[in-house]
Amino acid sequence: MGTVLPQPDLNCTVLDDPWLLSLLPYPIYQFISSHPNVNGFRLNGEGAQVVMISDDGWLYLDEPLDWAKDDHYVIGVEALTDSVVVEGPVFVTINVLDVNNNAPFFNQTDYTAMVKENNPAGVPIVRVFASDLDDPETPNAHLSYSLVSQIPNRHNKLLFQIDPVTGVISTTEEGEKMLKAREAILYSRGEGHSTDALQRKFEEFCPAQSIPYEQNPFYMCVERAEMRRKNIDPLEDPDFTLIVRVQDLGGASGNALSGNTKVHIVVQPNLWINPGPVTVREHLDISYPIVITKVQSNEPSAVYRLVQKERELKFPFSITTEGEIQLMEELDREEKDMYILVVLAEDGHGNEVDPPMEIHVVVEDVNDNPPVCGEEESVFEVQEDEPMGSQIGTLLAHDADEPGTGNAMLTFEILSQHPDTNTFTMDGPTGQMQTMRVLQRKDATEYHLTVRVSDPGNTCRVTIKVIDINNELPLFEKNDYGSHTLAEDTPVGHTVLTLKATDADDPGSGSSRIEFHISAGNDDEVFAIETDGDGEGRLVVVKPLDFETTPLHELKIDARNPEPLMKGLEYGSDSSASLSVSVTDVDEAPEFSLDTLDVAVFENISKGGVLLKVEAKDPEGKEIGFKLDGDAHGWLQIDAATGEITAKGKLDRETAETFEVTVTAFEKGQMINTRSIRHVMSVRLLDVNDNTPKLVESQAFICVQKPQPVIIRAQDADEDPFAGPFTFTFGNGKKSHNWDLVAVDGTSAKLTMKKKPSEDKTFSLPITVKDNAGLGVPQSFEVRVCNCTELGYCYTAPGDHGFKYGMGATIGILAGSLGFAALIFIIAVNQAKKTNKKKATVVEGDTDAML
Repeated sequence: MGTVLPQPDLNCTVLDDPWLLSLLPYPIYQFISSHPNVNGFRLNGEGAQVVMISDDGWLYLDEPLDWAKDDHYVIGVEALTDSVVVEGPVFVTINVLDVNNNAPFFNQTDYTAMVKENNPAGVPIVRVFASDLDDPETPNAHLSYSLVSQIPNRHNKLLFQIDPVTGVISTTEEGEKMLKAREAILYSRGEGHSTDALQRKFEEFCPAQSIPYEQNPFYMCVERAEMRRKNIDPLEDPDFTLIVRVQDLGGASGNALSGNTKVHIVVQPNLWINPGPVTVREHLDISYPIVITKVQSNEPSAVYRLVQKERELKFPFSITTEGEIQLMEELDREEKDMYILVVLAEDGHGNEVDPPMEIHVVVEDVNDNPPVCGEEESVFEVQEDEPMGSQIGTLLAHDADEPGTGNAMLTFEILSQHPDTNTFTMDGPTGQMQTMRVLQRKDATEYHLTVRVSDPGNTCRVTIKVIDINNELPLFEKNDYGSHTLAEDTPVGHTVLTLKATDADDPGSGSSRIEFHISAGNDDEVFAIETDGDGEGRLVVVKPLDFETTPLHELKIDARNPEPLMKGLEYGSDSSASLSVSVTDVDEAPEFSLDTLDVAVFENISKGGVLLKVEAKDPEGKEIGFKLDGDAHGWLQIDAATGEITAKGKLDRETAETFEVTVTAFEKGQMINTRSIRHVMSVRLLDVNDNTPKLVESQAFICVQKPQPVIIRAQDADEDPFAGPFTFTFGNGKKSHNWDLVAVDGTSAKLTMKKKPSEDKTFSLPITVKDNAGLGVPQSFEVRVCNCTELGYCYTAPGDHGFKYGMGATIGILAGSLGFAALIFIIAVNQAKKTNKKKATVVEGDTDAML
């Protein structure tokens, strides 16, 4: 390929792939000069050392390119005739396109790290970092880290993990549990790690040693182990070695290049171990304070601080400089059964050296609370003639000691019964009471018991009442309440009649209480019975009566007790009553078939188009007529016979989007006492695209001295989607040589004058504004281009009224003109006072010329 000089600047792209070595010299581009005597070319610029050019104009590579060294070169090309420049220079930019020819590499060949036992999973230990010389904006330098192996791996479980993106290494959940440090001697606060401290520790474990330390093989073994632990070198003697790999191309390609490194990890002992939960018995009768547990920081010089997690007024704990947690006073489980202590280990400046530790102190219960009766006096009822062994009830009692323990276990025992008979028995563990014989009210109506509740002991009072058995039936005063007549429009809540019944059982008991139930003839649940339970009931209308549906109700009413009858006794006919209720017809108003009359219709519905057909019926079957009222716009009409509502004229949403009319249904042929019903119908008009966008203003002016764009605005009476956003174009649909029209937003555009006219002139521009649906017509927009006053208004010569403005613009122009005239007058007067008559004449002449 080639080109003729001179030419515009060129751009070329070349790979930095090493395979180009086999193709060198590698042609890139050929330049062809239009000059007839050109016999050579010359290069200059930053890439002239790697790019050559032949005498016939071929631009070629002399050596492979490397993106990592430079990602582009700019070279100037000149055409020569016998070493004389006759054309050029033309500049060529050679862009070097990166290929994946650089493997990623770590910034260290070995990393070292320390990790404590029980290090939480996911908490960073160390981070590895790798680089890639390829283009960082391409996948060639997108790096991914992975863990190749863990040495040793005795349990075939990875104790460490690596974040593939960041290279952060942390422990796994298995590592949190399984990492263990080498055995070591524990030193207390202030002991240090000196030889003397080691010898004291040795004496504590191996007392009465007579062999000198340096000759004692046991001591020397301990000393060597301790020295090895203190001077451990992660590179020389790690607990774990991790092989970590980094790959480019995100590690997702089989062609990815990679690099490796080693991470040597030493596991350190973690002395900061939670000793909880700690259990302390309540009400300990000892001398306080007492040590209940101890903590030890990994930092020997740590300062301990104890804080309370819960906001309690009482906090009877403290901590010593040695990490011993003390209880300062006795505890009461019923007051608080657990405390949460937060232990902090800090340096001398208040900085944490170990993470905060929560310790739970559980208060152990002792049997220090007597049982409490559920009621001051517990009352139970039992029917007479109940069989022996009948359940009466359970006596309730409570113990404040810990539930589920022996301290809260209660036992029940009857100490006395009055009358003094062997009538009742009680289950010891539960407090459940039973009868020992059949009870009769004639023997006793009440029994009083004293019950002992043990732990350690208390007494409760119990009263057992013998209530009457339901051996009497409720009886109506009469079994036939006759016939009753109700008008169809009888109001809900009306009492039809009062029923009465009696029961000979013990007054005030469930056996004598009477309830009434309508057992037949009330399928539509028009009636209900209200009662006070003392034998009187009121039959009440609870739903509207309907002669057309049910003209006669044959009711059966039963009297019943809430308590079951004595075995062998059944309700008979004397416990039931009957009556009939006749419903008389009433002329009722018609009824609409729909509860709501709402309709939505497009505003362009044709004349005679149906909006809705209203339906109604008369309960008595009379013929129905319809009429329509309240149509303020005269848009609708109704068929008096069918109820069909139609459009009788053009509907306009822009006039009224919603409106209401009243529809009346009435009985035909009734001149007097005509029954009717009214319903309000709501009509919502849906928009159609029946309005074109209109210009808000149709005139403007532009000052020649300070030409500013004119903002043209439009509006549309329709709503979305038939309104904005608008498009603005010239009426002929073509671009103008003198004017430019550009949309500003959905409702306005900017009109800019490209060329100034040679004289004042009024332009009438046809502008078409189309709505979002593409509807629009050309509209005339007049622009007056004129010379202006300094205040920015067109100067109009006397008698020239070819272009008229609105009232606001006229007032503004008049005010500006008067202000400008006043300013010129003041300047002329001041100059007249300071200069001679000749100069005054010159100024005046200049003023006339300027106007």
